[in-house]
Amino acid sequence: MPGTFDLQELVKTISNDVFHKPFRHQATYNKRLRTTGGRYMLGDHSIQINPLVFEMYGMDELIGVIKHELCHYHLHLEGKGYQHRDKDFKNLMEATNSPRYCRPLARRNQKSSVVYKYKCQSCKLIYHRRRRIDIKKYRCGKCAGEIEKVEL
Repeated sequence: MPGTFDLQELVKTISNDVFHKPFRHQATYNKRLRTTGGRYMLGDHSIQINPLVFEMYGMDELIGVIKHELCHYHLHLEGKGYQHRDKDFKNLMEATNSPRYCRPLARRNQKSSVVYKYKCQSCKLIYHRRRRIDIKKYRCGKCAGEIEKVEL
């Protein structure tokens, strides 16, 4: 995957250097992650990292995501508050200079604001819709007249 480094060794190094605790579980890339930089798995204590973090923003952002996930990891194993809302988590994030959020990885599919245009045949009210509607099934909400599709 990204870079010429071993993710497992990088996570172990960051854990030892920043948290002064060993990382004893698995760290892997997961390219199926869409909007998040990484995640900590409660069940098997593994950490999954989105490879787009390194590809889009480089090593500094990747290290930030790893530190964030290690905060979850170490607090969970110690039986402390490991969730974003917990005071223990916020304190450890601040102490390790870990980022609260990852930079955006995926742009949402921005559709045009108006794709379909409909008009009531009786009162001439115009309807703008992103999705197509069945004009046989729906009527005007103002006067209950029939609706027709209008070309843009």
